[in-house]
Amino acid sequence: MKISTRARYGLRLMYELALHYGEKPVILKDIAKAQEISEKYLGQLIIPLRASGLVQGSRGAHGGYRLARPPSAITIHQIVEILEGDLAIVECTVHPDVCKRAGRCVTRALWTDLKDIIDGSLQKVSLQDLLSKHNRQE
Repeated sequence: MKISTRARYGLRLMYELALHYGEKPVILKDIAKAQEISEKYLGQLIIPLRASGLVQGSRGAHGGYRLARPPSAITIHQIVEILEGDLAIVECTVHPDVCKRAGRCVTRALWTDLKDIIDGSLQKVSLQDLLSKHNRQE
């Protein structure tokens, strides 16, 4: 399994919004500069994050984007799943009907356990945890 640029950059976008939580909205141009990511690409990533309700946007001279919830209420799993889709290692862990061997497959339990470990790990980490870890490193 490989996490795409979409999820990695989307997480950095969300981290930047978390840095400014409770402040005025942040424009994509500022996020692009701070995170060294194309503003155009960020524009594509913000769409599903807004649609999911994790991000709010506002227009106008003082417009921009902000988190819709506190950083502590947004998990890394939520962000990655919105941007990547289901984090299944193999399709049969989520949709056993795609494989006629799913019911008797020797390795399906292994892949299911691995998916559960990954999901559980990402669900335990919030944006606030990332902020706290970064602040300790400075």
